[in-house]
Amino acid sequence: MIALRSDLKVVLATQPVDFRKSVHTLSALVSEALHANPYCGDVFVFRSKRMDRVKLLAWDGSGMVLVTKWLHEGRFTWPPIRDGVVHLSATQLAMLIDGLEWTRVSPKPVKQPAVVG
Repeated sequence: MIALRSDLKVVLATQPVDFRKSVHTLSALVSEALHANPYCGDVFVFRSKRMDRVKLLAWDGSGMVLVTKWLHEGRFTWPPIRDGVVHLSATQLAMLIDGLEWTRVSPKPVKQPAVVG
C-alpha cells in the first residue's frame, strides 16, 4: 500500500516507458536512469507513450508495490518530455492519479512565525 503522507517524496520520470516492464525492470530503471534507490520509500511514477497509463513503484518496507492505472477517456497531465525527473508533492500525485490538472495548482506560501508563544 502506498500511503500519501505529507512528507512523501514523489519522483516523476519524464521519459515514457514500455508498459510491459516488470517491477524488477522498473526498479533497475530507477537505479540506472534516475540515479535513485528504488528501496528508499519514495514513489517513482512512470507513464506510457500515449499518456493514458501510469505506473507507480514504491518500497513499503516489506516488499515492492507496483500500481498501474489506465484512463478510459483522456490523458494524464504530464510535463514536457525531456531527460531527468520532476518532483511532486503527495497532493500533486493524488491529483495526477485522479486525472486532474496538477500543473495548475501551486501551494500557498506560509509565513514562518517570527515569535514563538
